Amino acid sequence: MTGLVVTGIGVVAPTGVGVEAHWSSLVRGEPAIRPIVGFDPAQYGVSLAGQVTGFVPADHVDPRLMVQTDRWTWMSLAAATLAAQDAGYTPPEDAYATSVFLAAGSGGNEFSQHEIQGLWAKGPKSVGAYQSIAWFYAASTGQISIRDGYKGPSGVVVSEGAGGLDSIGWARRVVRRGTPAVLVGGTEAGVTPYALLCQATSGRLSTATAPEDAYKPFDRRASGHVVGEGGAILLVEEADAARARGVERVWGEVVGHGATHDAHHHADPAPDARQYARAIQLSLADAGITPDEVDLVLADGAGVPELDALELEALQRVFGGRADPVPVTAPSSFTGRLMAGGSALDVATALLAMRDGIVPGTAYLDDPVDAPGLDLVQHSRAQQVETAVVLARGFGGFNSSLVLRRPTEERTS
Repeated sequence: MTGLVVTGIGVVAPTGVGVEAHWSSLVRGEPAIRPIVGFDPAQYGVSLAGQVTGFVPADHVDPRLMVQTDRWTWMSLAAATLAAQDAGYTPPEDAYATSVFLAAGSGGNEFSQHEIQGLWAKGPKSVGAYQSIAWFYAASTGQISIRDGYKGPSGVVVSEGAGGLDSIGWARRVVRRGTPAVLVGGTEAGVTPYALLCQATSGRLSTATAPEDAYKPFDRRASGHVVGEGGAILLVEEADAARARGVERVWGEVVGHGATHDAHHHADPAPDARQYARAIQLSLADAGITPDEVDLVLADGAGVPELDALELEALQRVFGGRADPVPVTAPSSFTGRLMAGGSALDVATALLAMRDGIVPGTAYLDDPVDAPGLDLVQHSRAQQVETAVVLARGFGGFNSSLVLRRPTEERTS
């Protein structure tokens, strides 16, 4: 092993709680996009979302902490515990040997909505003291750090959907500066009235009422995306440190990362895919590989025709010269777009694809658009994956690309 390796994965997602539950749902081809429950979304013009079911917060979070925090932090706390357990990781005596560097996009929506409604109805005295921390975009990072005693350099990445990948990019810097282990990724919980309203103003949400019509990346009938909640947290470690503590299983190696910004309008996409393609090229150069060596691309998959076309343009710029079309899939189509949590979940999915030699398809991709030089994967299929590229874009012009590789021992065995 060399460099940075993933040793633990914790998943709390619409497709399931736990890495195997999530993976089996994808392999079976079972989308988790359903009618929204918990409130009536009719006035927002949308009716579907990817909501996490079967998640019992009290099974993962101390009740005394639950009253201080929001649902997105509950899911992060749960996913962090699952990741540490998966890695067989216990906090070392040196509290500064572990960092928490998560991504966040919208903060504590449900908690804040409740407090704001109380403010409007009853006045300032109805707002509790915990509002000051529960909504904060750094709440999950802080609460995990406090609960688990991780005192290494920590922080939060705010680049919307690209954040899950960018948190891993930051973790590489932290590890290079001497901290051997970092929790990365993130979760979101934006399926609440106020958060849904904020997202609806983008004009990118699908108004379809049937799941099979709603979120269809790269399909000719694509009409937007649906929102989702949850995500994944991963434990990444410096390879020699992981070996020294006797880690038994490595999920994969992080070998390259590239990030760019469109430097265009904050709400409108750049008219070309130049910066998006550049992020991919930077990540490949960082990994020291060529486009021909990539076995799978996990795409951002916006589900908006204009954005899908730009993504395909970026992929064609990078991979169009290959002798064989590169397989491209968009697993977020099964869960909805989870903002920062979505790209972290895609990293987990890529690592699972490597482990089992299975490429998950893209949900409801019934009539793919023309994509010369690319192999748009419609259904799960068996395929060896040695190197995968995970892509993500964040609202506002963020682009990120991460290169993963199967563990060295597995590739040489």
